[in-house]
Amino acid sequence: MVKLSVLLPVRDAVATLPAAVRGVLPELGPGDELVAVDDGCSDGSGEWLRQLARMDARVRVVPGPGRGISAALNAGLAHCRGAFISRMDADDESLPGRIRESVAALEASPSLAAVGTQVEIFREDQPVSPNMRAYETWLNGLTDPARLFHDRLVESPLCHPAATVRAGLLHALGGYADDGLPEDYGLWLELLSAGHALVNLPRVLLRWRDSGARLTRTDARYSPAAHLALKARHLARLPAIRARGRCALLGAGKTGLGLCRALRALGVETAFFVDVHPRKVGTRIEGVPVLPAEALNGPGEVHLVAAAGSKGARAELRALLSTRGCVEGEHFTCAA
Repeated sequence: MVKLSVLLPVRDAVATLPAAVRGVLPELGPGDELVAVDDGCSDGSGEWLRQLARMDARVRVVPGPGRGISAALNAGLAHCRGAFISRMDADDESLPGRIRESVAALEASPSLAAVGTQVEIFREDQPVSPNMRAYETWLNGLTDPARLFHDRLVESPLCHPAATVRAGLLHALGGYADDGLPEDYGLWLELLSAGHALVNLPRVLLRWRDSGARLTRTDARYSPAAHLALKARHLARLPAIRARGRCALLGAGKTGLGLCRALRALGVETAFFVDVHPRKVGTRIEGVPVLPAEALNGPGEVHLVAAAGSKGARAELRALLSTRGCVEGEHFTCAA
């Protein structure tokens, strides 16, 4: 049986593809494989891959349907024979030890469904934005499964091209969802919802390229609205929210309002907002009353969702709720 399959979708990446592959091949044993998906390449990437496959029996090139990343991933997944699936993107750089250490971590911890690694975000055309640097810092801090679980609805907690997943679990979910929402973030949330653990290895083992042409900047499935819809879907599944059909949102800003609307579309009402802005307190937004922070006296009938997205707000809310006797996961969930 093949131990490891590296799944690499490719669409017109001839300039960066050789470096991406060079970082992967040295870590593959003779029984491992690199499954590259030629997803309608027109710049010579497909020909380059097929030439490589003629020289290296571990490399297989399969056609993609040309309908986007989820469809390409599923096309490649259908050909993967490994017990572990390690992802790679054609414009990133895998550093020595990433695959070997990821597989070792999965073999050592049966509770882990997938592992990522710490990453270095880089750009070649301009400095990396402060927002991306903040995301890098946050993601690189998720090296404990419990911390990652509590932050799962903040942002996507694993970098997809840095991730290695148990193939059986990925196949059991039917592969990647192609529902107009972020396929990678959706996968992590489904695995966590099923009771599995995820973690990032505490070493930078992937250089993650950022650019203006990156799908996360150009494809609607990675838009803020799509992320909110995905978060709302999983919030609505929480037993404490599902049982009552309502929750309370801590934060009546952009994130809180977006979640309120997305949850309402799923049949979950917002009992009240909590906010510190004096112009909001005492008003009604979306027909929902806005209460002051002093209203948080402790665990109540409705589950609290920390949805304040301003810098430092999540830490402040966690500290406040802790002093009021609220336990994260039981009484409140962070979603911003």
